[in-house]
Amino acid sequence: MPSDTSFISKSLGTLSNAGKRLLGVVRKSLVSALPWVGGTALLLVALSFTSLPYHMHRWLGLAGGITTGPVNTIIVLGGSGMPSGPELLRLHYAAEVAKDNPFARVLIVHPLDTTVAELMADELLIRGVAAARISMALQGTNTREQALLLTEQDPTMKPEQVALVTAPENMYRSLAVFRKLGYTNVSGVPAFDNPMFIDLSYRHKKIGGKAYVPDLGNNLALRYNFWNYLKLEITCLREFVAYSYYKLNGWV
Repeated sequence: MPSDTSFISKSLGTLSNAGKRLLGVVRKSLVSALPWVGGTALLLVALSFTSLPYHMHRWLGLAGGITTGPVNTIIVLGGSGMPSGPELLRLHYAAEVAKDNPFARVLIVHPLDTTVAELMADELLIRGVAAARISMALQGTNTREQALLLTEQDPTMKPEQVALVTAPENMYRSLAVFRKLGYTNVSGVPAFDNPMFIDLSYRHKKIGGKAYVPDLGNNLALRYNFWNYLKLEITCLREFVAYSYYKLNGWV
């Protein structure tokens, strides 16, 4: 019995030492990474005070080429749930393109969720798109898989004039995916939101602002632009990572 106790004690001691070594490695890694993380965070904050995030987002939406002429097929890439701001914006733009191209079919491409897809179709109906023009492809969980399945089901679509409707940040990558599969005439309809052009300043004291609280009534850059641009930075950064991943896989 004493020998068994001794064996258990030694084993626990070995595990304890291994745990300490592991914690040491983790602590060392965190300390080494801290300056990089801090520097990146400071850079993101600094860039949020510039117009660079806005221009990056615009570039992602427009650089792949936009739809300017007649089209045969309008593909709406979904995936944001319904109703939601991004999805409603895409459907708004899809309906506008459908009005300009009365003989084009509208194809809703979405992961397998019939409830969301039916709500999307209903929104198109509300916006004046005839039910006979709307079809659904409820398949795939990312742009690459959806484009592959669409191509397998209807390879004749490749040479057609196709308008691709999706969020601006996803547009460059989405067009590259379809072109990689041989879609020679695909162009983009980025679903940008429209800014307000009104004066949003206010009078701090008039609405009961405290004297010891900074007056930001006329500081629109800090109240709105900074936070909007910070979000755009994260959105664009995520998209650049996604594009790199697709590139490494040979999907774009």
